[in-house]
Amino acid sequence: MIVENQSNIKVHFAGAENLIRSNLILKGVNSNYSLFTIFPYLCNNFGIKHGYQNKGQTYAEVAQNNYVNSKHCIQDSGLFSLMFGSYKGAKDEAFISKWYDNLVETTSDGNFKGTCVEVDCQKVLGVQKAWEFRERMKIDLPNNRQINVFHKEDGQSGLDRLIEFSDYIAISVPELRSLGQKNYTEKIANYIKNKKPAIDIHLLGCTENKLLNKLNFCSSADSTSWVSLNKFGWFKYNNGKETVTIKKSNISVDNLKKIYYSQLDKIFDDSRTKKTDSLLYYHSCDLFQLEYLLKQYTIYAGSQD
Repeated sequence: MIVENQSNIKVHFAGAENLIRSNLILKGVNSNYSLFTIFPYLCNNFGIKHGYQNKGQTYAEVAQNNYVNSKHCIQDSGLFSLMFGSYKGAKDEAFISKWYDNLVETTSDGNFKGTCVEVDCQKVLGVQKAWEFRERMKIDLPNNRQINVFHKEDGQSGLDRLIEFSDYIAISVPELRSLGQKNYTEKIANYIKNKKPAIDIHLLGCTENKLLNKLNFCSSADSTSWVSLNKFGWFKYNNGKETVTIKKSNISVDNLKKIYYSQLDKIFDDSRTKKTDSLLYYHSCDLFQLEYLLKQYTIYAGSQD
C-alpha cells in the first residue's frame, strides 16, 4: 500500500514542480500527497524551452521538498507534455531512449526515493518498447516504487500482463474521456482489483467526485484542478449537497489579505521567492482554492490524513 493501513483513495495535488507550488500544497494547506513532473528538469538537455517557473531551483531540492513533506509523493515522467501536450512533436526511439536515460540519471543523482511513473510510450513506439523501458526501470531505479500505466494500445492481454507484473498500476482517465469511454474507468479498476486484490491503483488526472466515491478502493488519484481559479477565474465546489461556482471576481481581496498573506510570508521565504503584491494576491487565491478542494476530496474520497 502507498500508506500503511490506508483505507481510502488519497488525492495528490499535482503541479508541485517548483518550490512555491510545492510549499503551497504541502505547507500552505498541509496536504499530505503531492505529484510533480520531472519535465522542466530534463528540458535543457533537449533544447526545449518551457514556461515552468523554477529558475534557480534544482531538481534535487524540489524533489526532496516534495518527498520529505509528503506522506506519499509521485514523480511523473513528463511524457504526456513531451508527446501530446503543449510541447508535443515528432519523437523517435532515439529521443525517448535519451529521455529515459536522463530521467533515470536525474532521479538517482537527486536521491529521490518516492514513486515514479514509468516511461509509458506505447502510443509512439508501441507496446513492446514500453515493456522494455518498464523492465529496465525496475533494475535502474531499485529505490523507487513505480507506477505502470495502462493505455488502450495494451489491449486486454496487455492489461492482464501488466496486472501480473505490477504492484501499482495507473488508469489514464483523460484518455478514456477523450475516447468517450469514461464509463470504462470503473470497469477497468474493478477488473484489476478483482484479479489482484493487493494491487494499488492510481487514477491519472481524475478528481471527479462520483468516480472518487465509487472507486474508493483505489489507492491514489491526482489533478491540477486547484489552479483553475487563477487560470480560468472560477472553480466549482461541492459540499456533498450542492455544487457552487466560486468566481475570483467575487472574492474579497481584504479577506484574502487577512487570512493568507501572513501565512504566505513563510512560504515565500521557504521557496526563495521574492514577494510582490501581485504574487501575494495570486497565491492567496491558490490557497483559497486548495482549502476548498481539500474539504471536497475529504467528503467524496474520505480522509486525506
